[in-house]
Amino acid sequence: MSAAPPHRTAVRPTHAGVAAPTDQSCLGTFLAVTSDETRMKAMKTMTTMTTVRVAMLCAIGTLLLARWRASRRFHVSGKVVMITGGSRGLGLVLAREFAREGAKLVICARDETELQRARRALAEQGADVVALPCDVSRLEQIEAVVRTAVERFGGIDVLVNNASIMQAGPFEAMDIRDLRRAMEVNFWGTVNATTAVLPNMREHGEGAIVNVTSIGAVLALPHVLPYTCSKFAARGFSEGLRAELGRAGISVTTVIPWLMRTGSPVNAWFKGNAEHEYLWFSFADAIPFATVSARYAARRIVAATKRREVEVVIGWPARVLKRVHDLFPGLTIRLFALMNRALPRAPEQESGEKRGMQLASLLSPSPLTALLNRAARRLNQYGGQARPSPQHAHRVGLEGGTPRPRI
Repeated sequence: MSAAPPHRTAVRPTHAGVAAPTDQSCLGTFLAVTSDETRMKAMKTMTTMTTVRVAMLCAIGTLLLARWRASRRFHVSGKVVMITGGSRGLGLVLAREFAREGAKLVICARDETELQRARRALAEQGADVVALPCDVSRLEQIEAVVRTAVERFGGIDVLVNNASIMQAGPFEAMDIRDLRRAMEVNFWGTVNATTAVLPNMREHGEGAIVNVTSIGAVLALPHVLPYTCSKFAARGFSEGLRAELGRAGISVTTVIPWLMRTGSPVNAWFKGNAEHEYLWFSFADAIPFATVSARYAARRIVAATKRREVEVVIGWPARVLKRVHDLFPGLTIRLFALMNRALPRAPEQESGEKRGMQLASLLSPSPLTALLNRAARRLNQYGGQARPSPQHAHRVGLEGGTPRPRI
């Protein structure tokens, strides 16, 4: 038998006698006979369809992300929020903002007079609030507060570690006791409160811990070394907790605020050339556009709690300085060294530490520190047992007695 002839592609003649491709090469035929205009229309149609598909996928992804975030939100309405240092300043404004969200409050602080004034101010605004005296550096005292809160409300859902102290002055004016004192309140106070509430949160399988640190937890600012050391430690503790407690359903948020207009310098402690230290400190706390209002800071913290954010940096100067320091740490340290040259030097004879409200000079308190003075009056900074000096009281308008907190 003869072999079958090989398969050949059939061709059909054209009018010119030139072979043309068959249906097997239809793509080539299409490209050969289709006009440029037709091809452009086809390409535009394909591009439009691709764009529509991408847009639909993006919309679906956005919707799924929004639903995922909503499922993770921590709803504070009806929950119990415990705030350390809740009798004045930022802590008091935080209490008000959480109460507006429908939360029940447990506030604690060392000064019982100040604490009761805060409780009355919050209760007048409709808050369900318990106020308990407590030194957070004493574990047994914070454990007693937690037991009382559990007996009253059944548990604690949110802990805000806000209590802190600040000492300002050159390092040569400080001693080891200043460093220990800052660590006991700012670091160990945070640890004590956290360990006291954790068993209850673990039992409920849910909770939120908010640790208020400072820009001093990122940058080692001059003349507040005990404070910044303790805040560095608190930030490390907070970030480590976030990593470890996530699987227990407990979120941990680290708050890094810039200078806030809470009036806190009047209750800070100053050493070295105390009057000059208070002067620069109070000026820095009263700059209108470079400081953060207490209300804005508190609302941002409440929002971060509800969203279970890992970290929140409050204030544009804090965000800028943090990024610059991350990129150029040597530069920021050199800038702070230059800044330190302009700050007051320690006197030859140490005069001891003084509270801000015991100090007064020609420039502070004065109209130049009006924002600070107003915040201190409104946010219960003068509501405790400590009394301002007569000159300080006169300059901030306290001749008629201590004003009621206005939050």
